[in-house]
Amino acid sequence: MGQNIAEKALQWLRHLESYDFAGMRAMCTDKATVWHNDGAPQQTIDEKLDQFSPLVATVDSLRYDVIRQFRNANEVLHQQVLHLAMSDGSRSEIHAAMYFRFEDGLIDRVEEYAYPMPVGETA
Repeated sequence: MGQNIAEKALQWLRHLESYDFAGMRAMCTDKATVWHNDGAPQQTIDEKLDQFSPLVATVDSLRYDVIRQFRNANEVLHQQVLHLAMSDGSRSEIHAAMYFRFEDGLIDRVEEYAYPMPVGETA
C-alpha cells in the first residue's frame, strides 16, 4: 500500500525545508495550482516553485511544525508554524493553515492562509 495523503502532505513540506524543489514538483499534478492569502492571484505550481528559489540565498533554515492535521478522502488541512532563520541572523515565525487537495495520489491544489508573528509572541 502506498503512502497516505497525510504523509504526502508532510513530505511535501519536508522537501521545501531541504530546498528540494524538484521533489516538491514531482508530488504534484501537471495542472496543480497554489493560492495564498497575500493578495496575489492564483499561481501554477511551477510559478510558485520559481518564487521559492531565492530562499536558498536568504534563508539559512526553515522548519515546519505541524500542530494539527485533518484529512478526508482527498484533502488534508494543517495548522502549522513555519520557523525561519534568515542569513542576516534574524528569526521569524509564520502561523498558517495549509490546505492540500489530491488527485490520483498527487497534490492538485495548495492553499495557504498565513500571518507572520514576531518570535516570542503568542497567537
